[in-house]
Amino acid sequence: MSRSKSSKRWLQEHHQDEYVLKARAQGYRSRAVFKLAEIQQKDRVLRAGQMVLDLGAAPGSWSEYASQIVGDQGTIIALDLLPIEPIAGVSFVHGDFTEQETLDQLLALVGDRRFDLVLSDMAPNLSGMDSVDQPRSIYLAELAFDVAENFLNSTGVFVVKLFQGTGSEELILKFRSRFKSVKLRKPDASRARSSEIYAICDGLR
Repeated sequence: MSRSKSSKRWLQEHHQDEYVLKARAQGYRSRAVFKLAEIQQKDRVLRAGQMVLDLGAAPGSWSEYASQIVGDQGTIIALDLLPIEPIAGVSFVHGDFTEQETLDQLLALVGDRRFDLVLSDMAPNLSGMDSVDQPRSIYLAELAFDVAENFLNSTGVFVVKLFQGTGSEELILKFRSRFKSVKLRKPDASRARSSEIYAICDGLR
């Protein structure tokens, strides 16, 4: 089956993308690493020795990057339905975090401790129909928010991807009601045509 013109165009753009080329040159698993790197440069969400939860972590570039900063004294747990090739210093929970069995695995790893940082770069499998994709993306962000509320310590930070559109403003208001500071970022590595932004939520109330 031949690829459609749009998928051929996407592949061509992808292979010529400066961040794809940078990721390959620097040995990272995906271009998404540069979104977190820019957030880190501006907001310093990662620090040595932190305990970090990376939701929807596959293929693992955010966990790779985070592990370099938190160091040997830090803890990173990557969680995803999809398999992830091992990353030095990163523990992996394979499963759906909306299911109790997966949460039990997570609790077994963390015990009574709470995370300093919860990251979520999750996005739904896009259908191309906004009426379908937008509610799915909001749902994933809400699930990540629920995890952050339950697993962050009082000074913790929550970084989550949102797609601007129906429901996003209401969710940002929820973030502002639960965190002392909420900043919105659109990293340079986000494609210009994408409606994605990141909310950096600091200081759980």
